Amino acid sequence: MLPLLIDTASLQSHLDDENLLIIDICHDHNYQNGHIPGAVHISPADLIAGIPPAVGRLPYKSKLERLFSSIGYCETKQLVVYDDEGGGWAGRLIWTLDVIGHTKSSLLDGGLIAWHGENRPLETEPVSAQATDVQLTIHRHPIAEMTDILTTLNQENVIIWDARSKEEFAGTKKFAARGGHIPGAVNLDWQLLMDPENHLCLKKDLSSLLQQHGLSADKHIITHCQSHHRSGLTYFVGKYLGYSIQGYHGSWSEWGNDSTTPVATL
Repeated sequence: MLPLLIDTASLQSHLDDENLLIIDICHDHNYQNGHIPGAVHISPADLIAGIPPAVGRLPYKSKLERLFSSIGYCETKQLVVYDDEGGGWAGRLIWTLDVIGHTKSSLLDGGLIAWHGENRPLETEPVSAQATDVQLTIHRHPIAEMTDILTTLNQENVIIWDARSKEEFAGTKKFAARGGHIPGAVNLDWQLLMDPENHLCLKKDLSSLLQQHGLSADKHIITHCQSHHRSGLTYFVGKYLGYSIQGYHGSWSEWGNDSTTPVATL
C-alpha cells in the first residue's frame, strides 16, 4: 500500500503497477494538454451536487456510483489522486473516498504542477476505462452537517477550521447572503498550507502551523470553506496529521444563506 501522501518520484516508479488507478481531477483543458500516463479524468464539477444554495454538498449516491463506474473504480485498487491547484480538488476526492469507505488512497504532493515542473512524462491521449459495477455505501463519519456544528458551538474540544480568505472570514468579501464566519471559528487560509517555492507541495511544518492557530491533535476539527472545495485540502492535511477531522460539505454557501444560523464578523 502506498502512503497517504506520495511524491512524484515514488509515483513515477509505480506507473506500471496494474493495481494502481490514477485519477486526474484537473480542469478539463489541463487534462487534455497533458496528464500523468494512465490517469483517468474526473471533472471537478462531478464531485459536487451542484444544487443551490449549497452547491458543494455531496452528490446523491446514484451520481457517485455512475461516476466511479465510469473510471473503472474497484475497491481493491490503490488510488492516487492529483489536481492542478495544490490539492483542493484532490483533497475533496480523498474526502469522498473516505465517505465511500475506500481505504487505499494517496494524494500526489504538488499534483500536476510538481509533475510538470520536474519534467516528468506526460501524455495527451485521453484514457478510457472499462466501466465497473459499483455499489457504494455512504459512511457518515467524515461528513459534518449544519446540525453537528450548531450542537457543538460551545464545546471546547471542537474547533471549526475556516479555510477561506481572511476577507471572507471578516465579512468584507462575501459570496452568500451574509458575510462573516461561524462564531468561534479559526481562520487558516488553505493557500498557506502550500509552498509556492516548491511547486505548491505541502509545507514541511504543517503541524506547527496548525498549532499556531489552535488546531491541535487533541481537538476534533470541522473544516469548511465556501463549497467544501478549498477545505478539501484542509481536510486532507488534518487526516494526514492524524487529527480527528470532518468536512462540512454545506460550508459557507449553506451557513451564510440560512437566516437562522449565527454569524460573527470582524
